[in-house]
Amino acid sequence: MTPQKPQVRTRREQWGRRARAASKVALGAALVAAGTAHLTSKRQEFRAQVPEWVPFDTDDVVVWSGYAELALGAATLVTWEQPHRARMGRVGALFFLAVLPGNVAQWLERKDGFGLDTDQKRLARLAFQPGLMAWALYAGDTRAQRHVAHRA
Repeated sequence: MTPQKPQVRTRREQWGRRARAASKVALGAALVAAGTAHLTSKRQEFRAQVPEWVPFDTDDVVVWSGYAELALGAATLVTWEQPHRARMGRVGALFFLAVLPGNVAQWLERKDGFGLDTDQKRLARLAFQPGLMAWALYAGDTRAQRHVAHRA
C-alpha cells in the first residue's frame, strides 16, 4: 500500500471547508436547541404546528419530533468523516422535507405559533424550508462525497 500525498488546498478550498464546518456546527446546535424546545419551553407553540389530520396525539407528535431533532442534531455534530457526514446531510434534508406538510398545514389552517399570526408570515416561513434543506446538504458536504465516490 502506497502512502497518499497530502492534498494541497487553495485558500478558497480552505475557506470553503471552514465555512461548511461552521455551518455544520450551527445546524447541529440549532437542531439540538429546537429538539430541546419541543420537550420544554416551546411545547405549546409546537403543538399549534401539528396538522389536524395527523392521526396521532398532538403532544406525542411534538415529543417524538423533539426526540428526532435532538438525535439528528447530535448526529450532525459528531459525524465528520465521509461518507457518513454526507448521509447525515441527506437525512437532515429529508427531515426538513418531512416537516414541510406541518408548516403548510399551519398556513392553510391559519394556526398561530412562534409569532406567525398572519397568513403572510406563515407563507413567508414556507419560503425558508428549501433553504433549510440546502443548509443540511451543504453542511453534509454532499457534493464532495459524490466526487469521492466517482473517483473510487
